[in-house]
Amino acid sequence: MSGRAGKTRNIFLVWLIWPLITLGIYHLVWYYKVNREAREFDSRIEVNPAMAVLAVTVGWLIIVPPFVSVYNTGLRVARMQQSAGMERSCNPWIGLILYIVAVLFPLYYQHELNQIWARYQNVEEGEQVPLAA
Repeated sequence: MSGRAGKTRNIFLVWLIWPLITLGIYHLVWYYKVNREAREFDSRIEVNPAMAVLAVTVGWLIIVPPFVSVYNTGLRVARMQQSAGMERSCNPWIGLILYIVAVLFPLYYQHELNQIWARYQNVEEGEQVPLAA
């Protein structure tokens, strides 16, 4: 079984610089891309990236969806780690707390994703990579 590698991103650019330059829009683009990468990396991970973004934007009207979406994204990252043959080090509860406290979850989740891509050593985004489980 194989999947497509995602993109290694600078965690500080993801968390602070690009969102400041784009007035926060980049966080939504990043969130879409991360959920799309999860789906493309392991076909067993079911996610609609557009719905994930919708949950963290319009979902605020109902209050609960953004929290569920951020938590589920953490679960997806942990599942990706397991699929890559790594120990699950991404904790969705930490991501959720960082989301509630100061929107620091992109910093945490991107760091965890970068560890996955580093495991495959110098693969390009979209390249086929073998999955362990």
